[in-house]
Amino acid sequence: MKSAYELALERLNKTSPPPPRLSDEQKKQLAELDSMYAAKIAEREIFVKGELSKAAASGDFESIEQIQKQLLSDRKSLQAELEEKKEKIRQNAKP
Repeated sequence: MKSAYELALERLNKTSPPPPRLSDEQKKQLAELDSMYAAKIAEREIFVKGELSKAAASGDFESIEQIQKQLLSDRKSLQAELEEKKEKIRQNAKP
């Protein structure tokens, strides 16, 4: 007799097909995208840390807060851009 968990997994597998298999080339492209965007985010963080230290030295706390919000916004937009590009690669995968 199957448990409720096993039955739920069977139903889930029936309603949603297994994820498509990625080729080695697609996996390589995904890894390159991850690497490239990690570098972009790190580059942006380094730049912003310099701006934060300048603002902290001048005692401009409003600028510090604004710079931190901008960094958060930049991270989110870069992550969204990365996921969009990765999704395009995944859509071309064969089931």
